[in-house]
Amino acid sequence: MTDIEEYLKQNVFGKPQLKPDEKRKFLGNFQERVALALTVAQVRNLNNLVVVERVIKQYPQYHLFINGRLSSTYRVQLMTLAVNNNYQFTIIEQAHMRSDTKPLAENDMGLVIADDRHSIDRPVLI
Repeated sequence: MTDIEEYLKQNVFGKPQLKPDEKRKFLGNFQERVALALTVAQVRNLNNLVVVERVIKQYPQYHLFINGRLSSTYRVQLMTLAVNNNYQFTIIEQAHMRSDTKPLAENDMGLVIADDRHSIDRPVLI
């Protein structure tokens, strides 16, 4: 492929991404970097906040990613938990993508705790 064809391809279709569906599912993270992932239904279960807090305290070097489409009640609880534990967090909003944004489903990810740089040896499963 010539340089001109490659240039046109990148500018028309955008830069190719590695595992875009996996990154979309896990709020911008690769699955092997995820320590804990809770669906929207699991986030709504307040008993799971204890597990989230335990993981936060056990892995202070990781990062909390919160789905920005969660209701504000749950987002505030998660942000308060992160602030009280001096934990890094980011609210991920995946709106304004090329595809239509569908309503938030119970099995969509509500929160993800992941290592930004390395794969996780032993993920926490719920």
